[in-house]
Amino acid sequence: MPASARSRLARRLPRAATVFAALGDPTRLALVTRLCDGSRRSITQLCDDQPLTRQAISKHLRVLEDARVVRSERTGRESLYTLDPQPIGELREYIDLVSSQWDDALARLKSFVEK
Repeated sequence: MPASARSRLARRLPRAATVFAALGDPTRLALVTRLCDGSRRSITQLCDDQPLTRQAISKHLRVLEDARVVRSERTGRESLYTLDPQPIGELREYIDLVSSQWDDALARLKSFVEK
């Protein structure tokens, strides 16, 4: 792997790990899915059809905010949450980079085996 690719991978690893961890929980992933339509939703709206309390949903939203996957905006007494797709796009780039590394390694292995 070229040094530039290793450098890019190393720079992205901490941020990618945070986003992966945030999205690794089924409840948080469900919250992100509900926000994928671009809407702004309150905690009350996000609690609909969820077996969890408002407090539990709030804790999950805090994790997603810390990973910068969602943003909150205070409107009166309510916080409205929206999806920020940028960290997910960065994850995609990270996965593409790792995937290309695996493709290169498998191509080298194939070449070696076929000799």
